[in-house]
Amino acid sequence: MNNQVEQFSNILTIVLIFLVIILFALTIVYISIKAKESKPLKTGSKNNKDKPKDDSNNKTSTLQNLNKQSILDFMEFDKIEDNMIIQKGGKRYVMVVECQGINYDLMSEMEKTGVEEGFIQFLNTLRHPIQIYVQTRAVNLAESIQRYKTSVEQVEMELNKKQIEYNQMKQSNAYTQEQMDKEFFELTKKRNLYEYGKDIIKNTEMMSLNKNVLTKKYYVVIPYYSEDASKEEYTKDEIQNMAFSELYTKAQSIIRTLFACSVSGRILNSYELVELLYNSYNREQAEVFGLNKAIQAGYEELYSTAPDVFIKRERILDKQIQEEAMKLAKTEVDKARSKTEEKYIRKKLDMDSLIGSMAKKILNQNKAYIGDEITEEAIKSLDSKIKSLDEKGENANVGQEKTRTRRGRKPKAV
Repeated sequence: MNNQVEQFSNILTIVLIFLVIILFALTIVYISIKAKESKPLKTGSKNNKDKPKDDSNNKTSTLQNLNKQSILDFMEFDKIEDNMIIQKGGKRYVMVVECQGINYDLMSEMEKTGVEEGFIQFLNTLRHPIQIYVQTRAVNLAESIQRYKTSVEQVEMELNKKQIEYNQMKQSNAYTQEQMDKEFFELTKKRNLYEYGKDIIKNTEMMSLNKNVLTKKYYVVIPYYSEDASKEEYTKDEIQNMAFSELYTKAQSIIRTLFACSVSGRILNSYELVELLYNSYNREQAEVFGLNKAIQAGYEELYSTAPDVFIKRERILDKQIQEEAMKLAKTEVDKARSKTEEKYIRKKLDMDSLIGSMAKKILNQNKAYIGDEITEEAIKSLDSKIKSLDEKGENANVGQEKTRTRRGRKPKAV
């Protein structure tokens, strides 16, 4: 029994020693693994500290090795000349035809059939490649609004001028009611036109706030390759002239063929080609900052300049001279008109007096035939009439003086 207990204790001791050895080995392995993991982290942190220096050096060397290129190298065209887009160093020439379509949905069935047959004929007559390009643009109403404002300002000046003339006619009391009614009708018509113009500007400005108003433009692009020419050697100018002649002939043929399907076309000039490309490369900016503004801003210039101060002063002086000349001319016209009216009234009064004197002379000459008594009564009646005419003439002269006084005053604006 004691032997068995002793053997059992020996076995437990051996197992315990074995477990301690295994535990010690696992501890050593764990410590070594942790040591290996910590070493790469430290070296990695050192490498990370050194990397920015290496990256900056690499970037500097890369930038130094890069060749400086112009923005034109990234464009798909070289230049625009003679209503053509020149590409690939003069190897490809392009002419563009703008097409104005029709409202197909509003046509009758017979008209639709005619349009379809005309378009089929257009496709069948093509003997060279073309490209149909559709460009969507936001409707820019800024130019239209500016034109409307210029027209309305002109109408406003004419309205003010009409108003002043009507007030002067009303104060002069030298015009008939028919003339006054006619002038008032013209004044009312001009005022209605002015109000109508202001309403158009207001509505157009409200429409311009809506950026979802779009329009589509349709183009037919016709290419020409210098390789299509004969193998003879030509200069660049000769090749360009040949390209223009060929493209112009093709464009006119396309325009005539499209006319059969009620589509009108025209060849874009160089400026319109620039506008087309500008809208293509600047889709967002073109809606706000158009080509005209870009050209006026002088983007292609190294520096901007303003007009000379003396030129500005000269323009202001010219404007003042013109305004003063208009005022002086108007004043002289009013004076001449008043003198003409005065001359007419005096002539009318003198004519009545002259008629009375002539009648009196006729009576005296024919006194023997008429009779003394009747002649004397007639002469007395004529004298009283002549006297009354003279009194009217004096009153008329006084009225003329008052009219001239009123005209000398500045008329009140209505």
